[in-house]
Amino acid sequence: MTPETVMDLTHSTLIVTCMLAAPLLLIALVVGLVIGMLQAATQINEQTLSFIPKLLFIVLALFAVGPWMLKTLVDFTHDLYTNIPTVIG
Repeated sequence: MTPETVMDLTHSTLIVTCMLAAPLLLIALVVGLVIGMLQAATQINEQTLSFIPKLLFIVLALFAVGPWMLKTLVDFTHDLYTNIPTVIG
């Protein structure tokens, strides 16, 4: 296994990881920003007010984007397993 192969595998792993994490992180960012602006405007400083909507929207996003995430992960794992003979030999 050459260093180029290791770096290519690491690069593709990080790309897939970012692709899988991005939708949920962006949803949490947007919801947190909107709730934070509402809290600043109304001067309500309640921690659970920002946590519960974020949790709800992340669960809804998992239902919406979950099949795509699972397909992406299964395809990456399948490609990884099929490339084992070329990586070793």
